[in-house]
Amino acid sequence: MMQNRPAIVAVGRTKFGEHYGKEPEKLIEEAWLAASRDCNMERKNLEACYMSDCFLPITNKLGLEEGFLSELTELHVPMEVTRSFSAALLAACHAIQAGVYNTVLVGGIEKMTDRWDKIRDDLMLLDDPWSYFAGGTPESNHELMLRAYIKKHGITSKDQEQLEVALAQVAVKNHANGAKNKYAQFQRKITIDQVLNARRSAHKPLGLYDFAPISDGATALILTSETVANKMTTRPIFVLAIGAATDYLNYPAREDLTHFVAAELAVKKACQTAKLSATNLQLIEVNDQSTVMEMISLEDLGLVEPGSVWKNIYESSQTGQLSYELGGKPVYVNTNGGLKADGNPLGATGGAQFLEIYRQLRGEAEERQITIPNGLRHGAVLEFEGFGTKAYMTILGEKTQ
Repeated sequence: MMQNRPAIVAVGRTKFGEHYGKEPEKLIEEAWLAASRDCNMERKNLEACYMSDCFLPITNKLGLEEGFLSELTELHVPMEVTRSFSAALLAACHAIQAGVYNTVLVGGIEKMTDRWDKIRDDLMLLDDPWSYFAGGTPESNHELMLRAYIKKHGITSKDQEQLEVALAQVAVKNHANGAKNKYAQFQRKITIDQVLNARRSAHKPLGLYDFAPISDGATALILTSETVANKMTTRPIFVLAIGAATDYLNYPAREDLTHFVAAELAVKKACQTAKLSATNLQLIEVNDQSTVMEMISLEDLGLVEPGSVWKNIYESSQTGQLSYELGGKPVYVNTNGGLKADGNPLGATGGAQFLEIYRQLRGEAEERQITIPNGLRHGAVLEFEGFGTKAYMTILGEKTQ
């Protein structure tokens, strides 16, 4: 268990989507102001800032992002930039645990639509350059993973048809959740037939509705030490554990193409630190850059046996429920709509995941609020950098132990 446990006391975000008319600093300012209002904090109380973005130097020609953030906040405190929100949160947690800071801003920002014509090339080139130079697209590794999964687990004929429906149900569920999220990029429901028809039109195993969109947006949270948190709110949400791991950059070079080793290792580390089994988690935000990734992540979390989760998802598609029955209990995944419907502005994506868990644990998720027997005590975020190249598993909880 973490010592000197960090706590989230406030969160804020923008709507995700296309914000071509807004400068990056305006988006992060909007997210920060929302977080500051959430706990009545002034910027003078911030001791440091950790921010994430992946493409701002490319899309908006912004280097030394810390500089424009200093201008925005009119602060000269230490500031650092990472590639993902979870990485920024991890660094902030370490600083608070070490006693260096007591109050820190963690933010994420991305403006991907500002380079709409080249962003897909950039995504593939930075995620997996070897596949890019071989002619791969951002969608190709997802399709390769699906084909490898089908082959390894001997899924044929009727079973494969059910697998296709199960993947479609992932998209349907996430859009249904996104329809209840006022910040989501897509706030409309879709049907299984729409997902299947899009695949047929593309003549591919995965189609338009299987992938997360290109997005702009910003997110922010305020992280404090436990002592400060207890003075600011009666319901802080504690960071109980963070596990992180890495894998080869080149996806086809990995030993097993049917799952993410980095995710498995990160989950194991986080659960060991929190002294909690992943099977006890019933609220999880996963990195669904595609419907395949959500399916695989459920197996990497250890919630079901490898090669079988699609059966559980398929059964949920027959009833239209918004949870998966795993291990004899409902597991709620991507209640904010996931990357698929909420949006995927890379540097800010993880922040939206943490915001959702924070709101759910505090009972503030409005229409999306879930209830389970004995109450909701824990939630988790599984975030990736690249195509499973880096994985971060974070477990949050309301009660200290």
